[in-house]
Amino acid sequence: MEHRSIWTEETELPQRQPLEKDTKTEVAVIGAGLAGVLTAYLLEKQGVRTLILEAGRTGCGQTKNTTAKITVQHGLIYGRLLEDFGEEKARQYAEANLQAVEQYKRIIRDQAIECDFTECAAYLYAMADPAPLEKEWEAARSLGIEGALCGETELPFPVKGALRFDHQAHFHPLRFLKALAQDLNICEETPVRTVEGDQVVTDRGTVRAERVVFACHYPFLNAPGFYFARMHQERSYVVALENAGQMEGMYLGIDGEQLSFRPQGDLLLLGGGGHRTGENSAGGRYTGLEEAARRYWPDCRVRAMWSAQDCMTLDHVPYIGRYSAATPDWYVATGFGKWGMTTSMAAATLLCDLITGKTAEEAPIFSPQRWQQPSATAQMMKEGTQAVKGLTRRVFKAPEMDLSALPVGHGGVVEWKGEKVGVYKDGEGKVHAVSVKCPHLGCQVEWNPDEKSWDCPCHGSRFDYQGNLIDNPAQEGLTHA
Repeated sequence: MEHRSIWTEETELPQRQPLEKDTKTEVAVIGAGLAGVLTAYLLEKQGVRTLILEAGRTGCGQTKNTTAKITVQHGLIYGRLLEDFGEEKARQYAEANLQAVEQYKRIIRDQAIECDFTECAAYLYAMADPAPLEKEWEAARSLGIEGALCGETELPFPVKGALRFDHQAHFHPLRFLKALAQDLNICEETPVRTVEGDQVVTDRGTVRAERVVFACHYPFLNAPGFYFARMHQERSYVVALENAGQMEGMYLGIDGEQLSFRPQGDLLLLGGGGHRTGENSAGGRYTGLEEAARRYWPDCRVRAMWSAQDCMTLDHVPYIGRYSAATPDWYVATGFGKWGMTTSMAAATLLCDLITGKTAEEAPIFSPQRWQQPSATAQMMKEGTQAVKGLTRRVFKAPEMDLSALPVGHGGVVEWKGEKVGVYKDGEGKVHAVSVKCPHLGCQVEWNPDEKSWDCPCHGSRFDYQGNLIDNPAQEGLTHA
C-alpha cells in the first residue's frame, strides 16, 4: 500500500508558479505549510505585503501528514511547565494555545471554510497509574483550562483513568490550507538556499525583504541560532481504519503503547510507534499499529497509512520569535513537537504581532533566546553525544553486510566496490546505491524499512531510496555511490 495520507487523497491544491525574477516585499515567509500560510494570511489582513517561498508545493511537508488535532492538550506538559518555568510563563503557553483554538473557530466561521471542523473533547488516558493525570489536571485547571478527570471512555479497552479537556477540535488540514492560501502570493518550486541580511537567495532569483520568517519546519541555516544543537526530530505513524469503533472524542495514552485515536468521518485514525528519526532499523511500526487495530476491531480494514515528522526542542516548548539576537529582522517558528496544528496558529499570531508592532517583545516562554532550564542543559549534552555518535559511526563502524546478502526489497549499509555505501535492492533486484554521509553535517544515515528511506539520526534529514531529499535541515540529496 502506498504511504499517503487521507488528506492528500481527498484534496489537491492548485499549482503556483515559481519565482520569476528578483523582487522586493515587506515580509518573506520561507515555507508554505500551515505555519507559513497562517503567518502570511494574518500579515496580509494587517496590510503587510507578504511573499511565501516554498521549495516544493504548498502543504507538501508536514502539514499533509498530521492527524490534525486542534488542542491545548499537549501530553503531560502543564505540570512540567509550572515546575520548570513558573506560573507566569506556563500561563503564557496555555493562553497562546487556548487563543489558537478560538482563532481557528473564528476564521473557519467568518470565512465559511468547509474543512470538516468538528468541536470535541480531547482526552489523555492512563493504562497503569492515574496519578500523573491527577497532577496534570491540577496544573491545567490552575492555568484556566476547562475539563475534568473521568473514569469512563469510548476506548475499546479499560483504563485506569482519563483527563478530558473540553472545547477542542479536529479538522481537514489541507482543505483549510487551500482556502487560506488562495489569495496569498506564493512561489512554489523555489527553494531558498541562504539568507544574508535582507537578501533571501533562491535558485530562481533574490527576494529583498524587510522581514524574513523561517517557517520551514526545521531552520536550515546552522548559524546564527544553532538550532541543530537545540532540537532533534522524531517520527510517528498513522493508519486510517474502516469498520473500526466510532468515537466522538480524541485520545492519547500517557503510558503503555501510548496510542492515539481520532475520528474522521467514517474512519478512525490510529497513531503511535514513535521513535527518534534514524533509529528504526528493525521496522515494523505500521505492522504494530495494524496488530493493535485488529486486536480491538477484528473486522477493521486499513484504508491508508502514513507517517509524520516532528521537531522536538530541548525543553519541550517551541521556538517562536526572533531568529537570533544578531538578526532582529529575522523570525522563526519551529520545534512544535507533536502539536503542529495548534502551535502553527499560536506562532502565526505571535509573529504577526511582533512584525506589525502590536507587541514589542516576544512571549518569554517561546523566545528562541530564552535561557535553558537545567533539564534542557542535560538534554543539549545528550544531543551533542548523539551527533558525535552519528559522525563516528560513518567513519569507524563497519558495513552491516555484504551486498550479496541483502535480500530483494530491503536496504542497508553494505560494502560495495570497496566502499561503505547505502544500498536498496528493489523488487527487480536492481541496486540503488547512495553515500551514507548526510550532506547537512556529515552524520551517517540509516535505513528506515517502514518508509524505504535513508534517515539521519543526528538532525533528522531524510532521503528516499534514490537519495532525493525528503526532509530538512539538509538542502540537497545524498550523492550517488
